[in-house]
Amino acid sequence: MDQFAQQLVNGLTLGSLYALIAVGYTVVYGIVQLINFAHGEIFMIGAFGALSTWLIFFEGETALWTLPIMLVGAIAASVTTAVLMERIAYRPLRNAPRLAPLITAIGISIFLQEAVRLGFNDPTLFLSNWNPLDFPSAKQKVPFPQIDVVTGQAFTLGGVTIQRSALFTIGCLVMCAAGLWYFVNRTKTGRGMQAVSQDPDTARLMGINVDRIIMVAFAVGATLAAVAGVAQGLQVTNINFKMGFLAGLKAFTAAVLGGIGNVWGAVVGGLTLGIVEAMAVQFIPGTFGGSPWKDVWAFALLIIVLVFRPQGLLGAKVVDRA
Repeated sequence: MDQFAQQLVNGLTLGSLYALIAVGYTVVYGIVQLINFAHGEIFMIGAFGALSTWLIFFEGETALWTLPIMLVGAIAASVTTAVLMERIAYRPLRNAPRLAPLITAIGISIFLQEAVRLGFNDPTLFLSNWNPLDFPSAKQKVPFPQIDVVTGQAFTLGGVTIQRSALFTIGCLVMCAAGLWYFVNRTKTGRGMQAVSQDPDTARLMGINVDRIIMVAFAVGATLAAVAGVAQGLQVTNINFKMGFLAGLKAFTAAVLGGIGNVWGAVVGGLTLGIVEAMAVQFIPGTFGGSPWKDVWAFALLIIVLVFRPQGLLGAKVVDRA
């Protein structure tokens, strides 16, 4: 029983990370019907944004008060990247065949990975002769700062070991989900997002600035991805410029599993995926068990759900505008 509870906690922690990233996929898809495969790199840039903020302003400091400022740095980096990406790469292709923005997203994903790798290894490439700090090489895993209270010693509750960083991750998901619910349902911009997701042409005729709403959707998704990037760094204690690929793929799977286009479906899909992975590692015996097979079982679950319930667990309706 203790093992089941332990894996449940591990699964909820992992699933919270997936859910934070998956919401970005589903918000953007719900508004512009675009699968943004570069969203995993927004998550990665958030982690490097937090690390850069810490290196520039607080290197060597581990006090809790540095964490909110690191989060601000992470969100600023991710949101700026996402908004520029939408404005420069996706907006000109808005009326193009769907394959064009999809291929563009893959290209942007590779570009962002290499930009972070090159820029972090040698900041003078982008910032003239400004290189006040000896940034660690991004060719390998980069140590992420550990913050007092959040990454302190784990504690035991009823036979279950709980990492403090796990509570931080789950708490972030709860607060972000509540904030997103309020934003979408209680603000004018949120109601505008709902209108654009249903019919952008009619929304434009009603005076809604569709371009601005789409930009806000990218920014909202990037904010949650940035928070996930910081949570990931605090959990595993290191980051690297390739971390966005697999995390983005899993988050996309979570969004599809829950019902892409449905915000709460992304949350449910992320948590379900995380719990399935954790349970598969512990309880599937023999050759097909253990960590090497956790990804296989996660994608097997996706296939099963899509076969019997193609619209995902929460059955979000997707309108084909083609």
